[in-house]
Amino acid sequence: MELKAGDVVMLKSGGMPLTVAEVDGNNIECVWLGEEGDLFRETLPRAVLDLALVMPDEEEEEDEEDGEEEHAKVA
Repeated sequence: MELKAGDVVMLKSGGMPLTVAEVDGNNIECVWLGEEGDLFRETLPRAVLDLALVMPDEEEEEDEEDGEEEHAKVA
């Protein structure tokens, strides 16, 4: 599994999504927001991480659809 800064990962054991901040060999520096909005940063071994499947928010999808409809009206 090739990881790069900006990838979203999760611990293989579960938990919340983490964002890869930096990759240094098998050491992956991750950042995430806690439940109260605190920013956390931790370096984890690559072996404990999996790529996360990130689903777009429904609200973002609706905004995109609205923009497409308005664009179609203008054209």
